[in-house]
Amino acid sequence: MSTQKNKYLGPLIIIGVLFFVFGFVTWVNATLISFFKKAFNLDNAGSYLVTFAFFISYTIMALPSSMVINKIGFKNGMALGLLVMAVGTLIFIPAAQIASYPMFLAGLFTIGIGLTLLQTASNPYVTILGPKESAAQRISFMGIANKMAGVFSQMIFAGILLGGGAVAVSAQEELKKVEVPYMILTGVLVLLALVVRTTKGLPELEAEEETVADSKSSVQKNSIWQFPNLILGIVAIFCYVGVEVIAADTVISYGISLGFPEEQASKFGLFTLWGMTIGYLLGVVLIPKFISQTTYLIASGFMGIAFSLFAIFTAGITSVYCIALLGFAHALVWPALWPLALDGLGKFTKTASALLIMGISGGAVLPMVYGAIADSIGSTQQAYWLLLPLYGYILFYALVGHKKRSW
Repeated sequence: MSTQKNKYLGPLIIIGVLFFVFGFVTWVNATLISFFKKAFNLDNAGSYLVTFAFFISYTIMALPSSMVINKIGFKNGMALGLLVMAVGTLIFIPAAQIASYPMFLAGLFTIGIGLTLLQTASNPYVTILGPKESAAQRISFMGIANKMAGVFSQMIFAGILLGGGAVAVSAQEELKKVEVPYMILTGVLVLLALVVRTTKGLPELEAEEETVADSKSSVQKNSIWQFPNLILGIVAIFCYVGVEVIAADTVISYGISLGFPEEQASKFGLFTLWGMTIGYLLGVVLIPKFISQTTYLIASGFMGIAFSLFAIFTAGITSVYCIALLGFAHALVWPALWPLALDGLGKFTKTASALLIMGISGGAVLPMVYGAIADSIGSTQQAYWLLLPLYGYILFYALVGHKKRSW
């Protein structure tokens, strides 16, 4: 057993570094939303084009990414994803120089394409690296790396982009703040791509290739659409990423709308990320020794509904803290959903992974819906009612949806 664990330790450390990297890139969006909103004088819906451009790439590129991964393998797919991300971060430099919001969005879209490749390869890779029943625990370790990266990225970029100091005389001068950090980020991504491509520490793995049959009904399955646990899981991923992005990426703008100073509100995104990090740490300790990933998923749905209601009906900093607690509530949803949705997929695992990645488009669509609601009713707080049916569906999947083996 010890030898088996040591066999997987090296690859898991390398994958953990990759999860740190795409966490660093992803969670800076909360800061970029407020930064671009001020620099380009945007409304709520306009500012959330940041998340739309970033996450919509998952829908567009997930299936093509699956084809690429099937052709070149998990390892090469990760390296390619990092290089595409580097192209996206590099686009930020000319975008800042000409003060073009559409070009920034193009850069974010390109980063999202790279992340689609990276996640299509890395998530099933983590699931395959070890026993299925501890998959949520392994993904929890990855989640800790991802969220800690978000803490660091928001601390760094909030200080650079939203910190105090002299007020820029023009949007173009304000936007120059992104040039140096994104040049450094580009270099780091290229270096990591070379490391992943050349290291011998990442073996090429294959998902199980057995004939897929439902263990409960013994009905042979020849199509990916014959797996309700997968299809319903895709919708659950859509809802989950939507609530995750809303909780993490709207809280800074929400704080500013409540009257908190920009420099103070810029730190609110950290509260949500710390909540998620604590949730992941609990997952590592509790799953599967003390609690199953399914039971934790059920608890996540109930907590999400409760904290959403508290956020809506409380005021000031208490409401902000309730949004932060949503991070704790849904921290383990992602690692719990993946093994449940991929259960029994066998030879369909890579394609199924791509379809689950498409569900990440919830991070594109649902924050835009939140912003449109906030603009139309004139209340960023009341727009959080959107969270209730989303957490409700996650609860449905935890209780019923993942158990379905036939339509």
